[in-house]
Amino acid sequence: MDRTPPIWLVANAASGSNSDDALDDLMARLAATGREPARVVRFPDDALPARADLDREGIGMLAVFTGDGTVNAQCTRLYGWQGDVLVLTGGTQNLMAKALHGEDVSVEGVVAALEQGSLSSTRRRLIRCAQGDALCEIVAGPGAVWADVREEIRDGDLGGVATSLGEAIRRSASDPGVTIVEPATGREEGYPAIRLHPGAAGMAVDAYGPQDIAGIAQQAGAILRRDFRTGPHDKLGEHDRVRCRSEEPIELMIDGERRTGAREETFEIMDCDVNFLSSIRQHE
Repeated sequence: MDRTPPIWLVANAASGSNSDDALDDLMARLAATGREPARVVRFPDDALPARADLDREGIGMLAVFTGDGTVNAQCTRLYGWQGDVLVLTGGTQNLMAKALHGEDVSVEGVVAALEQGSLSSTRRRLIRCAQGDALCEIVAGPGAVWADVREEIRDGDLGGVATSLGEAIRRSASDPGVTIVEPATGREEGYPAIRLHPGAAGMAVDAYGPQDIAGIAQQAGAILRRDFRTGPHDKLGEHDRVRCRSEEPIELMIDGERRTGAREETFEIMDCDVNFLSSIRQHE
């Protein structure tokens, strides 16, 4: 008698690398391993399951085939759940999947590792602020609008890309920057974008400051390659707590989703009370 706890699968057809064909292929691969999902949650048409939903149905694993924003929305509903979350590459950037399985992560590779029993259950750290928790990263400052360019690229809207790109360059160059006031580090005049993400010893802080024309051009080139993180930036160390301030409400990008904060925001790193399945030992 098979006593393996059933799994559910969360999918989002609107995510970057997702499609009906990709979902069908994933379902076939899972079925071939004997782990065919007992239910497919098709977000946003279906509500994301809460911890109580999974416990009631005796679910032991939740596979998430979405982008980072939906991974965040799902996993932040599961704090305290004793099952395991399997994050698959269903989005544009797939930062969480890469963190758990490596830069070359693929659906085929992760499902193969699941079949071989080589995945390990691990805990990660997250970054918390008043506007929400980030499993992968928070970008604070007017540079957070670069996320709009990424979305236009994903949707294939060339006109929208041009408009959003121009707006991102303008705001990065002219809007009030964000200054780190605790700890006192970085430029006194602040930066257009500060990226905070879990690091090896704390919360890693990268500051992006394309203040001149050449720098802005480099940043534009980076976003058009779908990854602003490769643009010019300063590494400002790793910290447990960071307090930022600006003359205007701070624009935020939390795991790819846009939000607007207050003129002063505090960010803290802490343990994430969710079990993730990982392919690589460094996350154990």
